[in-house]
Amino acid sequence: MANTDNSNQNDAAGDLSRRELVGMALAAGIVSTVTPASAAEVEVIETEVEVKTPDGVCDAVFIHPTKGSHAGVLIWTDAFGLRPAMRDIGKRIAAEGYSVLVPNPYYRAAKASVTHGELDTTKFSFQNADDMAKLRKYMGGISQPGAAERDAAAYIAFLDAQKQVNKKKKIGTQGYCMGGPLVFKTCAAVPGRVGAGATFHGGGLVTDQPSSPHLLIPKMKAHLYIGIASNDDERQPDAKDKLKEAFATAMVGADIEVYKGVHGWCVPDMPAREGAPIYNKPDAEKAWTKLVALYKSALG
Repeated sequence: MANTDNSNQNDAAGDLSRRELVGMALAAGIVSTVTPASAAEVEVIETEVEVKTPDGVCDAVFIHPTKGSHAGVLIWTDAFGLRPAMRDIGKRIAAEGYSVLVPNPYYRAAKASVTHGELDTTKFSFQNADDMAKLRKYMGGISQPGAAERDAAAYIAFLDAQKQVNKKKKIGTQGYCMGGPLVFKTCAAVPGRVGAGATFHGGGLVTDQPSSPHLLIPKMKAHLYIGIASNDDERQPDAKDKLKEAFATAMVGADIEVYKGVHGWCVPDMPAREGAPIYNKPDAEKAWTKLVALYKSALG
């Protein structure tokens, strides 16, 4: 297990809306150049794609280096869905040498172009009832029993069908906020293919419900990295201990770490809380380094 870094940072403001959000957590090609922190400049191709799932057709973006085949990576977005900030995260990890799929988690309700307009992070407020109602509307579909598992299987099948994906290598998956539980569900639903999973400020990883994501750990074969926000740790200080115990009992490798950053610290376009920025670049870069190290070691 990794060392746990606790913070005394006080985050009383906006706590109710965060708890509500965590509860709810239960083609033309475009060539762009991305400079990752740990690699030389690498060109990647970003293509709009459609993925057939048991529940419909998901609009998504597929991003990969211009040459070769690489380990696949599935990115689960936070509650604000598929938008430029998540595309940028996809392009950055692709530039590290991966073929990446970033789906629209709300495809059952609307295309990403629609959800991005309704969930505009530059205007969104966690204290605004109408804004929170929009989140509830969209998050309902992916929260239905079995929905994430069906999606995960379809997304990984899509990746495996692409020539830019090296099927001899394991799949990686990463998720933010509501994407944290979806990473757990992916690792449990397709254990034979998923070799690494990472969650950052994941919401609701440990609950008292029989559907709690942490109860899926015995089904996993991947190595996981779990980055916990300081204010989530303050709200639920025993969650990390329950996770450690569950991973140890199942003999599933995992590193768990508490960050000083507050919930949402990894995503640059997160709305401000009480006038204060949520994105924390130093901690976000630290988390990125841990993510890249996980993929390099676990995906082969």
